[in-house]
Formats: sequence, structure tokens, C-alpha cells
Amino acid sequence: MTSLVFMGTPDFSVPILTMLYEEGYSILAVVTQPDRPVGRKKLLTPTPVKKEALRLGLPVLQPEKLKGSQQLDEILSLNPDIIITAAFGQILPKVLLDSPKYGCLNVHASLLPAYRGGAPIHQAIMDGQLQTGVTIMYMAQKLDAGDIISQKAIAIEVCDTTGILFEKLSIVGCDLLKSTLPKILSESNERTVQDESLVTFARNISREQERINWNESSQDIYNKVRGLNPWPVAYTTLKQEAVKVWWGQPSQQSYSQPVGTVVELQVDRIVVQTGNEQAFEITELQPAGKKKMSAEDFLRGTGSKLQIGDQFQ
Repeated sequence: MTSLVFMGTPDFSVPILTMLYEEGYSILAVVTQPDRPVGRKKLLTPTPVKKEALRLGLPVLQPEKLKGSQQLDEILSLNPDIIITAAFGQILPKVLLDSPKYGCLNVHASLLPAYRGGAPIHQAIMDGQLQTGVTIMYMAQKLDAGDIISQKAIAIEVCDTTGILFEKLSIVGCDLLKSTLPKILSESNERTVQDESLVTFARNISREQERINWNESSQDIYNKVRGLNPWPVAYTTLKQEAVKVWWGQPSQQSYSQPVGTVVELQVDRIVVQTGNEQAFEITELQPAGKKKMSAEDFLRGTGSKLQIGDQFQ
């Protein structure tokens, strides 16, 4: 029976772990990020992968930093045939990369060499891409630079958010790994060196990237809003207060006011001037210190004093 160590953290990784368990692989340990405080009450919360590992009765390791840790020594002592990672969130030390008989694999949510890094799904949507996919690759010391073993592409639909695409790609990755692993273990798989001239990056989302730039086109703003939904969520400011923009759509009307200006108020939407004489209709938002709400509820309550001519920054 092939033995392995699985490394992953978010919901994206859970179906992959479950599949490996159900396929009968001997999972010696599951490695995931430490429990973190979540929500306003800062409750210490385990990762989705830890929850699933405990449900399956698998041993869990949670190093704050893998390199130089006691947990690294534990993993090496297990001597797994293969290590599989999926959105783990840490770089693997060379000693670990060189250890397993069949190497270390990564399930990466992009069509490498495009979108190396920690936010490939967010970035693909924000860039307005029409397709993305999953890559099974050998891991290397350089970020997401290892040889490609297999890939599967899917379309990015016009209403896909990062949350929706995470779910889709998780299933794609699960199925792709399931069909690819037997070839790797029989050493009959192909491997393709990545073309460095085609490399692009999708680094973790910064606070500055979350802010809406009203000078951009309405389509670009729409891509940002859905690319940051449901986390970390795009935002703007109104009267110096942060407002998260959860959803909206490009307007079919043209306007010629200063960018960021409220140009129209409808029952269920706030129409804001964008670049290129376009506009964006906000339909779901979250004022500072409030819960997420529809634009209709906002305009009836907290935002009842909002007027045409007011300015989003």
C-alpha cells in the first residue's frame, strides 16, 4: 500500500484529502496550518483540512513554520512514499522535497506557468480571464516552478466568484489527481518543464488590491468585486468610512460625471460613475460596523441620507 503525507489548509484541499482516504492510500499524517482566531470573538478555529482529518481519524501536525521544526523531523521519520500538497500555505524545505521515493506533488489552481503563487483563483477572475484550471506538478524549491505532470482546463463563467470557482477547481483537482496518481506510482507519467517566458504571478492579495479604483472601467470593477468575493471582499470609502462592496454589475447606461460620483439611486441599486463614461451598479454592500445587506435595505436604513452627487473614493 502506498504511504503518503498530505499537506493542505482551506476548503479547496478537503475533497482531495477525502478522495485519497477513500481510495485506500495509507495517509501517515495530515499537515495543516495552526488553528487561528476567527470572527469578532476571535475564537480559535481549526482549518477545514484539520476538521476533515479528525473526522477521518487521521493524525494531524500543525507547524507554525515547517523549516527547522519538530514536525519536520516527524514527517521525515515517517518516510512516506510520496507527499501531496494542495494549498498548504508554506514552502517545503529541500530536505523534505528530496525525501519521498516518488517525490512531492502539488495540486495548484491554475494552468501553470500562469499564476504562480498563493492567489491564482482571485487573480484569474480579477484579470478577466475566460478560463483557468488545475495543474498537478512536481514541487521544486522555487515557488510553483516544478515540472508539470498533468493539467485540466475549465471555463470561468461570467458570474463566477472566487468562492464558486474554488469549489469547481477543488473537484477538478480531486479528479485530476485521482487519475494521475497511478501513473506517477508506476513511473509511467510524463513531465514537462515550465516555459519561464510565460510565467505570471498571483501573489497573496494585499489591502491595496482590495480597494476599488473608480477610474477603472465598470467591467474591471465587476471583475474585482467577484474576484474578491467572498474573501477578502472589495471595498471603497464613503464619507471617510470603509464600505465593502459584495456584489454589483456594470450599468447599461452611460454617464459623464466625475468618477466615484453617485449618478443614480434606484430602489435596489446605487449607480456609481466609473471610467470611460461607464457606471457600476452596487446591489449588495456592507457599511463599516454593519452586516452585509442589499442596496435596497441600505437605502431604506443606514444609507437613507445618500444622495445623487455623493462621492465614493
